[in-house]
Amino acid sequence: MFGWDESQDAHAQVYGDQQHEAKFSHEVVAGAAAFEGFKIFEDRQRKEGKPVSHAFAKELLAGVVGGEIDKLAETKGMNEYDKIQAHRHAKKNAEDMYDQHYIQNQGADQYDPNQYGAPDRFGGY
Repeated sequence: MFGWDESQDAHAQVYGDQQHEAKFSHEVVAGAAAFEGFKIFEDRQRKEGKPVSHAFAKELLAGVVGGEIDKLAETKGMNEYDKIQAHRHAKKNAEDMYDQHYIQNQGADQYDPNQYGAPDRFGGY
């Protein structure tokens, strides 16, 4: 599974590549989608500004990440097997990154955009 560093690197590879070809493994696509999906999730939730439980936040995050996988699978020409594997890996990667940032590093009892900061890694995106 990909952590923060690997997901950020995968994001730069996959989202920076404008070619539409299936040259990336499902693990790399999953890492990229987890990073991008987490960023989209953060932007949306911070705009709304409402605290939610960790369980609900992870469900929202999984939905956003799944949408990114679907988009990448189509634009990068992934086969069905790789798409399914990428969905599974991306969801796990995003949940692990969420847990690391909010639960392990900040000790948050819920996702609260008014109390806890977004991951610093999103500053350049």
